[in-house]
Amino acid sequence: MFVDSHCHLEMESFSQDREQVITKSIDEGLKYILTVGTEERYFEKVAEIMNTNPMVYGAIGIHPHNSTDFNKNVAETIRTCLKQKKIVGYGEIGLDFFKNYSPRDAQIKAFREQLSLAADEGLPVIIHSRNARTETLQILGETYRNGNGGVIHCYSYDLETAKRLLDMGFFISIPGTITYRSAEELTKVVEYIPDERILAETDAPFLTPHPHRGKRNVPYFVKLTVARIAEIRHQEIGELAATMCTNFTGLFLKDQEVPVE
Repeated sequence: MFVDSHCHLEMESFSQDREQVITKSIDEGLKYILTVGTEERYFEKVAEIMNTNPMVYGAIGIHPHNSTDFNKNVAETIRTCLKQKKIVGYGEIGLDFFKNYSPRDAQIKAFREQLSLAADEGLPVIIHSRNARTETLQILGETYRNGNGGVIHCYSYDLETAKRLLDMGFFISIPGTITYRSAEELTKVVEYIPDERILAETDAPFLTPHPHRGKRNVPYFVKLTVARIAEIRHQEIGELAATMCTNFTGLFLKDQEVPVE
């Protein structure tokens, strides 16, 4: 059984065939999907999807691209939404200095405040960090309370950074980019991550793995990512997939009544 630890089923890319994609994911052997709402306008859709599909869980937060939207009113909306049983994570939150769709100071402020909010609510955090290694490590070092756990989503930094994040207590989630020819540095990270800290994700509809690159990504393509990770780590695919399911439930579902198979 497989898990897609991070995707965006609430986005418009899935508006025409969302239920079919979820059904296909179940047929393909997925046990859990985490759909992540990154803007306030998506929060209601996340709730609708997770409440009508037993194997889908939700997370919400304000993405760094939308940091200027984060304010006291949005924070209160988030607090209200977090009361829903199947909201199991806070995110994705963090810093993105590659696109800089929001000013850096606004990103940093929203990141710090949301880390605090997540800690107050006792939820694991889902961290987005791109071209912001130094600042991310600094803020997490100052602010992150690892008692609730967290994951670095769509990991893209080097091995030394991974070691520092692992030392902080984070899980590391590997996206479909591990299947690309350009994944030399990420391959080193995949070789190093302990079994008990590794996850895989699609980030669907984005970052489609080979050989489907260029098409819309879907949760069941996580199987391609897991297969490549297993190849790199010299592990059996089924064993690795089971380990990832255990890691996912330990991080996100420890307080949930998970469906009986």
